[in-house]
Amino acid sequence: MRALITGIAGFVGRHLAEHLLDQPDYEVVGSVFFPEELAHPLASKGATLERVDLTDEAEVLRLLRDTQPDAIYHLAAQAFVPLSFDNPWATLSNNIHSQLNLLHGIVKLDLDTRILVVGSGEEYGVIRPEETPVNEDQPLRPASPYSVSKVTQDMLGLQYYLSHDVAAIRVRPFNQIGPGQSPDFVAPAFAQQIASIEKGIQEPVLRVGNLEARRDFTDARDMVRAYRLLLKHGIPGEVYNAGSGSAHSIQEILDTLLHLTDASVEVRFDPARARPVDVPLIVCDITKLRAATGWRPMISFEQSLADVLADQRSRIGLSAAH
Repeated sequence: MRALITGIAGFVGRHLAEHLLDQPDYEVVGSVFFPEELAHPLASKGATLERVDLTDEAEVLRLLRDTQPDAIYHLAAQAFVPLSFDNPWATLSNNIHSQLNLLHGIVKLDLDTRILVVGSGEEYGVIRPEETPVNEDQPLRPASPYSVSKVTQDMLGLQYYLSHDVAAIRVRPFNQIGPGQSPDFVAPAFAQQIASIEKGIQEPVLRVGNLEARRDFTDARDMVRAYRLLLKHGIPGEVYNAGSGSAHSIQEILDTLLHLTDASVEVRFDPARARPVDVPLIVCDITKLRAATGWRPMISFEQSLADVLADQRSRIGLSAAH
């Protein structure tokens, strides 16, 4: 089984590659964008890395022609929601164009491959309290340029299945956490600040946005198992939610991380960290995913956060068990 992972050097891509390399009979090829990513540690673990601009149709055709993948996991995307508000077109152009080039390339080269189209729980957007837990029939109300880009990727996967019989399986993952995630996201943002306070390179003030929002968090190491199982067992053309099926508040993330440090920390609200639109509660219904794959998360919320803090400590030279 030759698997192509776009965005392999990213947070989820790295975890997916490591998971697939641990499986029997998997050959992993990954696309990267920056030249320095060709030296990513995954290369020494058995992955083949190719530098590709996914918005360039000719480069994507070359990648598909050369690799002839049995399975494609399309993870490459601009995934930071606040950035999509600052520069909407860059997010829309990047995410939609890359997806379209891959789907069109599969058709043009007549490839017999299954592709996982990775959307987002953000596609559901503004969710009313009575609509939780969210199932796949929930209306889409995207509330950011990022979520609009993901709705488009999702629908392109459906369209290419209906128009060209491309074996596209669509997934809408909800919030992911785990070691290796960028501090642009809430859990590592808190953990980075705590680690910096512990080392004495930041004043003992932790800046936060809205702490009341409750989200469905899943460890990325669990999520990539769901991706593998979905691409193997999912029905082409269908869409599946992926998440833990439970919700935790941002306050819970903060409290759990603060419990893991001996540092004295003052928590201070920072308006710059608040989103223009912030839905109070989002939790997904994963009945369809479980029925198709038998998957369920294995890593606890608390363990995920402990690993996130250990990762941030290691990045600034502190021991994981500081």
